[in-house]
Amino acid sequence: MKRYTMFVALLAFASTLAWSAEDGAAIYKAKCAICHGAAGEGKGTNPALKGTKMSEADITALVTKGAAGKKAPHGKGVAGITDDGAKAAAVYVKSLK
Repeated sequence: MKRYTMFVALLAFASTLAWSAEDGAAIYKAKCAICHGAAGEGKGTNPALKGTKMSEADITALVTKGAAGKKAPHGKGVAGITDDGAKAAAVYVKSLK
């Protein structure tokens, strides 16, 4: 019984990770891809995110808090993205190769 319970808990945890990754991809496509490209390659004067050296924490902070002296959306954070959504999108951005 103990093994069964551990298996169910592990399965639930693994499915949560997969859902978070998909959620991050959906958020990226809806909110970030328009400026940074569908594959994170960058567009125009907007920087590429693929292969960024920024940490997940730095990306999350930029999305949620913005950056001083930057135009919107980064000046005021990206509208409509929760802290959890920003973290999920950051995880997705770090996965871009």
